[in-house]
Amino acid sequence: MDFSVLLKNISIYAIPALFAITLHEVAHGWTARYFGDRTAEMLGRLSLNPLRHIDPIGTVLVPVLLLAVGAPLFGWAKAVPVATSALRNPRRAMIFVALAGPSANILMALAWCAVLAAIAPIHGNAAVIYWIGVMAQAGIWINVILAVFNLLPIPPLDGGRVLAGLLPPHLSARLEKIEPAGLFIVIGLSVFGMFAWLFDPAYHVVRRIIHELLGASS
Repeated sequence: MDFSVLLKNISIYAIPALFAITLHEVAHGWTARYFGDRTAEMLGRLSLNPLRHIDPIGTVLVPVLLLAVGAPLFGWAKAVPVATSALRNPRRAMIFVALAGPSANILMALAWCAVLAAIAPIHGNAAVIYWIGVMAQAGIWINVILAVFNLLPIPPLDGGRVLAGLLPPHLSARLEKIEPAGLFIVIGLSVFGMFAWLFDPAYHVVRRIIHELLGASS
């Protein structure tokens, strides 16, 4: 492990990753409050302060270890609590609450696209411009992959909650029973490349977007 490379990667990925997970979770809480559940607000989880959402293992330890070994970045934050019983029309409301997180990531990816488009044609301090440009690219990647990953229709991911809200109640109850093992199922399927059909198009789209943004400045 090259410590200097690790520090460089942390300087590039830390800010986009913290923004991605913070706004993802806050979006869940804001939407839940809109539909009547103030649990996240009462617990102080509607804050944009990343420290309120950091999970020591999922937000710090796992991503740093992955960056150290050059593996794809992966991690998680503390989930924003949602009291389903407090929501107006809980089944429908949970669909919107679940979709709020990935939607926030798509908006952040677009914001990082705007940053990259703005910074690419600037000629100034080459080191600073390069660093911001690489960070913007990292922000696009992180948010798109996080949105796509969370839309997988397996609980406890957001896509699983959306599917549960769309299914008839008896099928929804069966789907929710796999939630305790859901994350392990997702990780196992990812290790064996079962989601290539979903992630490969996302990778190609992001590469094309970045290429076009950088090319437009030349």
